[in-house]
Amino acid sequence: MRRSDLPHGSINFQPINSIRQEARNEMSFNDNVPKLKPYSRSVSIIGVGATPFVRVLDDPAVDGLCEPELFGYAARDAMKDAGIDGSDVEFYIHGQAGPGWTSNYATPNMHVANWIGMKAKGSYHHSEACATGYVALETAVQLLASGQYDMVLSGCIEMPYSIAYPTRVLTKRRFGTDAIFHETLCSTLPRDYTLFTRGALPFNSESWLDYYVKENNISPEDVDAFMTALSIHSRRAAALNPLSAITSKTYDELAAEAGMDSAYEYLHSKFNPLIGKYMRGAHFEQRCDGAAAVIVCPTEKAYQYTDHPIEVLGVGHSCLENSNPRLEMQATTNAYRQMKELTGLTGADMDLFLTNDFYNQSQMLAAEICEYLPKGEGWQYVRDGRIAFDGDRPVNSNGGRCHYGHAAGASGLHDLYEAVHQMRGDAGATQAKHEVKRTMLRGFGGAQNLLNIMLEKK
Repeated sequence: MRRSDLPHGSINFQPINSIRQEARNEMSFNDNVPKLKPYSRSVSIIGVGATPFVRVLDDPAVDGLCEPELFGYAARDAMKDAGIDGSDVEFYIHGQAGPGWTSNYATPNMHVANWIGMKAKGSYHHSEACATGYVALETAVQLLASGQYDMVLSGCIEMPYSIAYPTRVLTKRRFGTDAIFHETLCSTLPRDYTLFTRGALPFNSESWLDYYVKENNISPEDVDAFMTALSIHSRRAAALNPLSAITSKTYDELAAEAGMDSAYEYLHSKFNPLIGKYMRGAHFEQRCDGAAAVIVCPTEKAYQYTDHPIEVLGVGHSCLENSNPRLEMQATTNAYRQMKELTGLTGADMDLFLTNDFYNQSQMLAAEICEYLPKGEGWQYVRDGRIAFDGDRPVNSNGGRCHYGHAAGASGLHDLYEAVHQMRGDAGATQAKHEVKRTMLRGFGGAQNLLNIMLEKK
């Protein structure tokens, strides 16, 4: 309808209603996802850097640090890893899940330039909630693949354990509250006509797990067994990882300190209460502060900096907002299918799987969807310790969000940091027991972005 056809002061909403009905009738979870095309030129990772995951207000050794310092630490660590300095980088990208919430920042990328030798260089900021770190790699690779730049740095920073004051210097921070966190969480959910949270978080987050348990007819005893094993193996990896400053003891050690006989007893005590149908306190993310960065360049140039570039084979990407039932399961399927069709590779061809698991069971559930673990058998792999860092199908060798820590937007690049060092064979105490030639990363965040990334060591 033309504007001139409308009587003065009238509005016709019929077209909007028609669009809404068409969307309901025609769109599905999986039919609207395009096929990926190969990059115009190959892109590889030549440098990664990361801060430890810390809690600034709880640790006198780091109290007073601010966002630009953490970002600068990670960026310079990545430059050192690649053997370059700021003059070599042509463009930088800044990611943060909640700059307005935790930092009182607008255009946060401008606050870090002077810390990393990037003054006057091109830059932008992006925010995709807890998927930010994965999108950080995707956007950097796209800039390289286009041919516009030959060296790009992409970094992410998050300090969600505390909040900056609106008008004070950034080194002065305060603790947030659960009410503030709930408000922030709601900002990632659709609120067009209602506050769609689907109830308390444990029940919302258990939706996929409950579906899986019923689909595979798993007994309550077996569910408890694999969920307990998941906590034990994840914390063992985190306790051995020098970058996890918030976890230094295994559950066996915590049990001994509490006068208990085993990790199992500890994980079924008052220290780890049941807060959902299946999930206990240890199955949720541990918020902390940190940053990470990656440097990419064309693969043909990467050999000037390393003998074994890590090629980015592609990035699958699917978005479903939170009103879609089991959106994490559906979008994981979409993004994986994109990469499977693009590369001809499957999860079975991967040697390591890393995934956002702010709900601990996502390690197993995502690994099955991506065919890294056999369908319907993932829970047995978890129960038997086969997905531990020293198992034959390692998942989240850094310990994952629930034990290594979760710094929101920075966590995806921490996963990438872990992947690169595992592929180089220098991951230390948690190095996989077999060669890691290919790695798959599955990123998820903010009830919106789901990514599947495949990496290959050249």
